[in-house]
Amino acid sequence: QICLSLVKLLFYLAHSPLGSIVLLDFQPRQFVMVDGNLKVTDMDDASTEELSCKEDNDCTLDFPTKSFPVKCSAVGKCEGINEKKNLFNAYRYFFTYLLPHSAPLALRPFLSDILNATGDLRYGINETLKAFEKVLHLYKSGLYLQKRPLHLKDYISLKGFRAVEEPDYKCWPSYSHLGCLLSVHSAEEAAAICNSQSQCQSFIVTERRTWTGRPLASFQSSPTDIIPDANAVVYIKRSASLGERL
Repeated sequence: QICLSLVKLLFYLAHSPLGSIVLLDFQPRQFVMVDGNLKVTDMDDASTEELSCKEDNDCTLDFPTKSFPVKCSAVGKCEGINEKKNLFNAYRYFFTYLLPHSAPLALRPFLSDILNATGDLRYGINETLKAFEKVLHLYKSGLYLQKRPLHLKDYISLKGFRAVEEPDYKCWPSYSHLGCLLSVHSAEEAAAICNSQSQCQSFIVTERRTWTGRPLASFQSSPTDIIPDANAVVYIKRSASLGERL
């Protein structure tokens, strides 16, 4: 969410009515999330000036660990240098820390492509935004789950009941520090996640939603106390011992 919001912001800066705007003091502390959108807190160090040049050699874009050649345009400006500077800073301050770690495994190759392409400045901001929107579409639609074995058959579903949510085993990247609470596309994906975790014996798909509209599922190490809930379903592994709870 943070990276996509940042890319949308940089897309606007690259195509603003004032021209391409560069953030000269590009640091994480310069940004804040407001209602799910990333915003710049200080525009004092923003500039629409693009570096003047006579030849391509005047346009090298230097960073502490990398340098990039930039073309000198016919009007004597380093072509797209503001956009490139913003994008590489987004890569080194945000993408490298946030992109590789929390996506479903099937989507990680797409994020690695974005990471590599922006790290080498092979993508401009237009291509980067398009790539992010493709990943978001796959994520929200569940298309990345195609051609996977069915796991829900390994579970008994109890409609009209829910397991009492209590502090339990922890997983990453959980939405709760008290247990394992993850975003899923469906109960089928939740079943696949539960099967991949040795501690997991049951789960419920809650009515809570993430910013993408996906539900949150709570995973538990054993079928805990079950209570009536007309709008809920609890899924318990067939291999789990239910005892007298049923």
